[in-house]
Amino acid sequence: MDAASRPAVVIDNGTGYTKMGYAGNVEPCFITPTVVAVNESFSNQSRGPTKGNWLAQHNASVMADLDFLIGEEALMRSRFSTTYSLSYPIRNGQVENWDAMERFWQQCIFNYLRCDPEDHYFLLTESPLTAPENREYTGEIMFETFNVPGLYIAVQPVLALAAGYTTSKCDMTGVVVDVGDGATHIVPVADGYVIGSSIKSIPIAGKDVTQFVQQLLKERGEHIPPEDYLEVARKIKEMYCYTCSDIVKEFNKHDKDSRKYTKQWSGIKPKTGASYTCDIGYERFLGPEIFFHPEIYSSDFSTPLPVVIDKCIQSSPIDTRRALYKNIVLSGGSTMFKDFHRRLQRDLKKIVDTRIVSSAVRLGGDVKSQPIQVNVVSHPIQRFAVWFGGSILASTPEFYQACHTKAEYDEYGANICRTNPIFKGMY
Repeated sequence: MDAASRPAVVIDNGTGYTKMGYAGNVEPCFITPTVVAVNESFSNQSRGPTKGNWLAQHNASVMADLDFLIGEEALMRSRFSTTYSLSYPIRNGQVENWDAMERFWQQCIFNYLRCDPEDHYFLLTESPLTAPENREYTGEIMFETFNVPGLYIAVQPVLALAAGYTTSKCDMTGVVVDVGDGATHIVPVADGYVIGSSIKSIPIAGKDVTQFVQQLLKERGEHIPPEDYLEVARKIKEMYCYTCSDIVKEFNKHDKDSRKYTKQWSGIKPKTGASYTCDIGYERFLGPEIFFHPEIYSSDFSTPLPVVIDKCIQSSPIDTRRALYKNIVLSGGSTMFKDFHRRLQRDLKKIVDTRIVSSAVRLGGDVKSQPIQVNVVSHPIQRFAVWFGGSILASTPEFYQACHTKAEYDEYGANICRTNPIFKGMY
């Protein structure tokens, strides 16, 4: 059976989580943390002095390559065992540890998806600011280690646009606001092509919301075990946080009737087995607020997300701006807060309307400009919008024509992975 007749494997590697599955599916088969736990005892033996038994060192080196875990299993093992150390191969959207990344892909393919990589084409995703050399490394690993028949490396915002369609025809012009765990990118796309000069990036992402919630809990003196603080803050963020319309009104609501708005978190201490509880109050709405008032979290960066989006669109070619304002697509788990899209659309609309009014005043009121439609698109699958967009594109016949094949890699080398053609048949 030809590999092109089998569904392609789609893997979206994010800083916090990796989504993986097969093309044609609506949801990924697995969503797992992007983390690797390596047994340090074997690693230390393999790096020992050469005077010892070389056979023992060789065996230790082999075991160090084999004894590792990924995802939730890695987090659990490192929590209860001191011999395993955690490694996060992706930081701020960029792969930093290629050995760990190769191990991670190995487990994804063989232990999770349980497929033979030689029988499937692969679609992998990358951050919009990834260096071309990183695509070469990815190609080398996929073609040399896993011997895949074909590979396509897609830019995440383009896939998110494909996932955010509202009609039978994909609208591949728009702005993607991709807020992941480790990086936030605002990427304008025109007819499927990323406008590279207008890409904006801000140093606030999902992990910063988690750390801010953790900081608020610590300042209030909640009795949470130190080893559980980060995990509890992450779960509170995912389960209880929401976006408010007015931070002052929200404070007043909580102060007037704290019992109504305060939630409780209960957990069990991992070492003693004793139960504990903590209150969840202001951090419910203060966590996501750092996207709209960054100064409450950090003094280094104080530009709100709506302002950054507006600057991104204003720096794009003038003939694309109306279309970009009309199709602002949310992507990433950190955009899933309740009413996040409404708040973003309202604040961005205020900025645009203020500019139109000031322009009219400056021109003396003689010129009337047409109102600009601002539309922030939110949909139920925006948490894994990039993966779903990859699933859509990898289901089309154009995908197999656009892939780089193993034969091309053998003939021309890894530099073929530097460029990946746009699917003209999709729009």
